[in-house]
Amino acid sequence: MALYVVQHGKSLTKDQDPQKGLSTEGVADTERIADVAAGYRVPVQRILHSGKKRARQTAEILFQKLSPPDGMDLCEGMNPLDDVRAFAQQIDLNQNSMLVGHLPFMERMLGFLICGNPDQIVFKLQNSGIVCVDRVDGVENPVIRWALMPMIGGGPPR
Repeated sequence: MALYVVQHGKSLTKDQDPQKGLSTEGVADTERIADVAAGYRVPVQRILHSGKKRARQTAEILFQKLSPPDGMDLCEGMNPLDDVRAFAQQIDLNQNSMLVGHLPFMERMLGFLICGNPDQIVFKLQNSGIVCVDRVDGVENPVIRWALMPMIGGGPPR
């Protein structure tokens, strides 16, 4: 059982879309990562996303590809500057939940879960990337078990 942490896909500028929805590249990157996750049969039970358009659109793509049985829902408390300590009290690593949100919140959440310190960066997220946080026997805090990122080395094939 695990927690999947996702930074939303690349978004349009405010000039292009005042709500900053996903760009064409953001949609493509998210679809590619979601296809890989589906190919590996990542067992997502439910997807929670912030109320911002780009997070909802990213969550919708992941929902279509991963078909979590408990669906997809808006979740308060995941905006960029929200309190990770307060939010972490709601997290149950036994539920296979996927969180789709924003920086700096998502990186701060990883630091808090893994080190107990939201100011400790333990992983640099990328737009559309997924980080799996899980418990390991004999280790007190959760660990990063794996990550899927759209840019590895020189980047994705186009």
